[in-house]
Amino acid sequence: MSGISYDLNKIKGVVFDVDGVLSPSVVPMDENGKPIRMMNVKDGYAFLLAVKKGLRIAIITGGDSERIKKRFEPIGINDVYGNISHKLPVLNDWIQKESLQNEEVAYMGDDIPDLQCMRAVGLSCAPHDASVEALATAGYISPFNGGYGCVRDLLHQILRAKGQWMASEKDFIW
Repeated sequence: MSGISYDLNKIKGVVFDVDGVLSPSVVPMDENGKPIRMMNVKDGYAFLLAVKKGLRIAIITGGDSERIKKRFEPIGINDVYGNISHKLPVLNDWIQKESLQNEEVAYMGDDIPDLQCMRAVGLSCAPHDASVEALATAGYISPFNGGYGCVRDLLHQILRAKGQWMASEKDFIW
């Protein structure tokens, strides 16, 4: 049983922010001032399984996306949009490109630049340590912080509701 009060069987696509969602809110910088993001490997496996099961995944971030693309392309996530200052038009274009309805999309964000996107989809989600504004907007708040399992939590619940979480022998293979 899911802790999310939304019909998760409706969800066909999930969109994520990066900093504060896929990675912790505190991001170290290299000597050139570029962020060195940490990614959760358990989130990574949940992404892989979600893609295998046909869930459409996109990542929209205000940050530079080259390193992020390199992380996610090998597991089948090709819709990585970086250096985005206004996320809502990108979200709307992605929804249209994927032939989805807004109520078929979940969005997980953690701060003010995510609020418009969170309000535009069927299921708005936030990590436990999101900003006050994101928490107030979220239809579901994960018990996990950004970068520490909130992504896996959401994907696990969606796939489990669809009967697709660890449903076949192939699910145990990278």
